Amino acid sequence: MSESDGDIKHFNNSEIGLLSEILHKNLSLNFEEFKNLLKFGAIYVNSERQEKDKTVQANATFRVHTKPRRYNCDYPWSSLIIYENDFFLILNKPSGIPSHPSIDNAIENSLTQVSLARKYPLYVTHRLDTLTSGLIVYAKKQAFAKTFNVQMQKRGVRKKYVALVESAQKFPEMLTHYMNPVGRTPKELTDKMNHEWQVCELGVLEQKKISPELTWLKLNLLTGRTHQIRAQLSFMQAPILGDALYGSKMPFKKDAIALRSCEIEFTYNDERMKFNISEDFEL
Repeated sequence: MSESDGDIKHFNNSEIGLLSEILHKNLSLNFEEFKNLLKFGAIYVNSERQEKDKTVQANATFRVHTKPRRYNCDYPWSSLIIYENDFFLILNKPSGIPSHPSIDNAIENSLTQVSLARKYPLYVTHRLDTLTSGLIVYAKKQAFAKTFNVQMQKRGVRKKYVALVESAQKFPEMLTHYMNPVGRTPKELTDKMNHEWQVCELGVLEQKKISPELTWLKLNLLTGRTHQIRAQLSFMQAPILGDALYGSKMPFKKDAIALRSCEIEFTYNDERMKFNISEDFEL
């Protein structure tokens, strides 16, 4: 049985065989194409990402991403690290690259690329959108990742962002919305209280009109929902510059939106640590 969803192929194999041979038989992939998909982690058997050619039993369930999304990784990754110690490092992530492996590409992301550059494994503590740039914390030890996640849950990690938005309005000091927890992007919001939806709280710390069409904002992210800042500002009729998914009508830069994680603060060894990068945008 075989089904196709665009560039994602689903099927079950009828008999035992090598992974490469099964994909050749069912999808007409040659060996070079197979090795390429295997390298990107785009092949799943029984919902597990495959890393090598091996024997697969009959009646296994396959999902193959035949055209993985690609991302630019041509960066001097070690020079983008702004701080590190034995337990974690702080990276200034470029826009246009995921912060962790995606479902169809396990290689072209900042976590994997920095791990390869430094020659040791790193662990996810939090995430940034692909189109967002700025500070992200990666753990060197799993124990640090766990303690960082506890801080996140208790709102002990403070994250501030800067953005350019297509609006000249005066913003309130606090934006509160409710996000539909189901469904894909773009995220659905309401400003009416809804206990079944996720609360989204965003503080507006500073605002400055820089042109008749653009306003610079400094933001305090109080709750960390997927696409929260993008969705909340779009709901306010102030989409982030370059964010076409959420209604932007003006270009910014290729594979980027005008949103940057500019400051992060958390506790380490009973001391508060704060890291900052530039809050300015080049237009």
